Amino acid sequence: MRILVTNDDGINAPGLTVLEKIAADLAGPDGDVWVCAPAFEQSGVGHCISYTHPMMIAKLDDRRYAAEGSPADCVLAGLHDVMGGDRPDLVLSGVNRGNNSAENALYSGTLGGAMEGALQGIPSMALSQYYGPRNLTLENPFEAAEQHGADLIRRILAAHPAQDDSYQVFYNINFPPVPATEVKGNRIAPQGYRGHGRFLTEPHSSPSGRQFVWIKGSQQHDPTAPGTDAAANLDGYTSVTPMRADLTAHDLLGPLKAIE
Repeated sequence: MRILVTNDDGINAPGLTVLEKIAADLAGPDGDVWVCAPAFEQSGVGHCISYTHPMMIAKLDDRRYAAEGSPADCVLAGLHDVMGGDRPDLVLSGVNRGNNSAENALYSGTLGGAMEGALQGIPSMALSQYYGPRNLTLENPFEAAEQHGADLIRRILAAHPAQDDSYQVFYNINFPPVPATEVKGNRIAPQGYRGHGRFLTEPHSSPSGRQFVWIKGSQQHDPTAPGTDAAANLDGYTSVTPMRADLTAHDLLGPLKAIE
């Protein structure tokens, strides 16, 4: 198996090292793993692409590259430049430091990388590690993802249905904020809604008197509705959410016919 790996935390992020181990396990001795990840952290950039300016790309090692761009940029560079057009069997993005459940999914560069893989017609998955008091102080806070990731991906690939010519499915995987031994299992779950999970701003003044704002997140440890992603994560389960890039509110197509 040939696998392309990216992330949004940057080429030196510990979660990327974890994902490379997962990918090597999946690829096996006869496969290969290619890495094309952002040179610098790109958290929160979503599915952004560098459409109006070029990006520098540097080879760091055999099949390992850093690009001055977003995760989606890195997937494009990996597919069409780094790998010489020899398409991979799978695109993996992560393992993100922190959850991408509920509203976080909409901002996530980790998901942006997986989404671009799906738009390019390749099975793609985004992996994120929920952080909390039960795993934050572990020697390896990513151990739930590291120990359970490869097996879960194999199971998803085995169940992955044949795709038509429409928007391809990609998967949002969130490992719970617990040690690996305490993971209860997996849950197929829809994206939840925290409601209070909106990002906020915090104003600051520089020593020169100029005004700035920091973007900051909100409480991550209140569950979403029962059966949804963050609720499953906080209950000790890994959530798997199948997604598509189609943003249409299909439930409103009928009711809105009256305005035609």
